Amino acid sequence: MSKFKVVLTDNIFPDLIIERKMLDKIDTELVEVTDLSTLAEEVKDADAVINTYAQMTPEIINGMEKCKMIIRNGIGVNTIDVPTCNEKGIMVGNIPTYCIEEVATHAIALMLTLNRKLFLYNQSVRSGVWDVKKGMPIQSVVGGTLGLVGFGRIPRLINDRALALGMKVLAYDPYVTAENAAEAGAQKAEMDQIIAESDFISIHCPLTPETKGMFNYGAFKAMKDSAYIINTARGPIVNEPDLVRALEENLIGGAGLDVLMEDKGQSDHPLYAFDNVILSPHAAWYSETSILRRRTQTVDSVIEVLEGREPFSYLNKGKF
Repeated sequence: MSKFKVVLTDNIFPDLIIERKMLDKIDTELVEVTDLSTLAEEVKDADAVINTYAQMTPEIINGMEKCKMIIRNGIGVNTIDVPTCNEKGIMVGNIPTYCIEEVATHAIALMLTLNRKLFLYNQSVRSGVWDVKKGMPIQSVVGGTLGLVGFGRIPRLINDRALALGMKVLAYDPYVTAENAAEAGAQKAEMDQIIAESDFISIHCPLTPETKGMFNYGAFKAMKDSAYIINTARGPIVNEPDLVRALEENLIGGAGLDVLMEDKGQSDHPLYAFDNVILSPHAAWYSETSILRRRTQTVDSVIEVLEGREPFSYLNKGKF
């Protein structure tokens, strides 16, 4: 019988060779849940849980008898009921640095692709129309304003890239001082200034009750009619029906979205109708390098906790 049991609530990787090899070194059984109806039973006697997209609800967490840690195999922990973990003394961890370069690059790529109207031009040329006027007007990003909603690790990398492009950067983050922003070359701003003055708005805040739907019709109406919104954070931060309405009414220039309110494939979606909207399937985090980091850093944290050491990143200490 193994010394520890670790449960993987859901898996997005092609195999678990890396995870099993690492956990074997500390005599640990890795159990993959393939049917979510069995999740509560499988985690009941788990020493640690690795979670990706499955919802760790209060009911499931309260049924856990000896869990030391639930770690999100990613950055955001909105799939885990953290208050219940606090009550149970279960540590909640994440891996906040594994894909910061990738997400920053993806956000900039969405911004520049929208700005240069590359998809529109590509479609036009492929249909036999060779005409620069199809994309007019296009404003230069040099001298343009980028508004960052959140100023943590990822947006700071975006800030560096935007400054290199000759842009002005406004940063909204209630936990960052004006001095901190200025040291990075940005200007601290309130949300109303971000919305009113930005040529591009890039979202990087966590999904909370306060941020859910914060970009609604009122926000879009207050934006420049040429401004673009970029979301590589969490889908529900943007109110999609309101975004559709804003696009229909030409209230904004367009949108680049790596996440939707529901992250899943759909045969039709109202946003598909707009040629000034770019969609990617929650792929901003991805590179072959980031996958390796994601897998190894997650298991490293589990091993640290099971062997009584402090992991790299956690939201609470639990009973550690």
